[in-house]
Amino acid sequence: MIYNLRHRTTYTYESAVSFARCVLRLTPQSSPAQTVLESSLAVTPRPSNVIERTGAFGEHTLTAVIEEPHLALVIEARSRVDVHAPSLQLTTPSPSWDEVRKRSVRNADLGPDSPAAYLYPTRRTPIVAEITEYARPSFAEGRPIMEAAGELMTRMYADFTYDSKATTVSTLAQEAFKARRGVCQDFAHIMISGLKGLGLPAAYVSGYLRTIPPPGQARLEGADATHAWTAVWCGEGLGWVGFDPTNGILAQNDHIVLARGRDYSDVAPIDGIILAPGEQTLKVEVDVIPEDELVAAMRAGGMRSPVGLGTLL
Repeated sequence: MIYNLRHRTTYTYESAVSFARCVLRLTPQSSPAQTVLESSLAVTPRPSNVIERTGAFGEHTLTAVIEEPHLALVIEARSRVDVHAPSLQLTTPSPSWDEVRKRSVRNADLGPDSPAAYLYPTRRTPIVAEITEYARPSFAEGRPIMEAAGELMTRMYADFTYDSKATTVSTLAQEAFKARRGVCQDFAHIMISGLKGLGLPAAYVSGYLRTIPPPGQARLEGADATHAWTAVWCGEGLGWVGFDPTNGILAQNDHIVLARGRDYSDVAPIDGIILAPGEQTLKVEVDVIPEDELVAAMRAGGMRSPVGLGTLL
């Protein structure tokens, strides 16, 4: 499945900003499950300095410095991504979770796909006894890791309530767990915390989820959103497998990966600093459109032709 992605972020300021330094993680990653065909990133006002690098977890990072006074900052990322994730089910044969735990600590690889960096707690995903005990019933001795992690995911889907007003971007896993409410970021952090409490490597994935408009209704431009889920290392054979506790499904061809890290802090799509007094407002518009749907809509005259992909403006 080939997707056309558009992620537009607009910051509007009460007073002019004299300086801004933004770290952007808005370029999807190529991997065995997806191939980035084209990508572009445009920043307005035009940055005075741009630094591109690959982060510790394989994420593409762009740092933009803006020294021109401005009342608005617009960041627009566009990509074409071919997602071809392997077809997996919770019953797909996999090693036992106990064996995966042993293999993860013996793994000598220190690259971005290694489980080593994802075994240890972080501030956002600490090891909390209550969360570990919540996860434990799914992990009977010798149980295949796909089944065990899948049951934890589906229990979370049943037990937790999606509530966009219950938490903030800074909410910690233990806080959302106690409330049994939150958003995709919270549910991913809780699942990671529970898995790490059992000694299993688990990662936070930022990206996008394809949404399908109701029958007979047009796709609303800019109405999609970023998403987050958990990746679990399932041994050398299966590697990293995505589990989406917000929706109770495996992450496959409807999920597009932006970046993977230990928690949200490692892969936040945008962070940075500004120098300015006053308040700011934020508007985020996201489109995740399958290319065949886009072509059909353009032929029918129901959608504008996409802007061509280019380089940083």
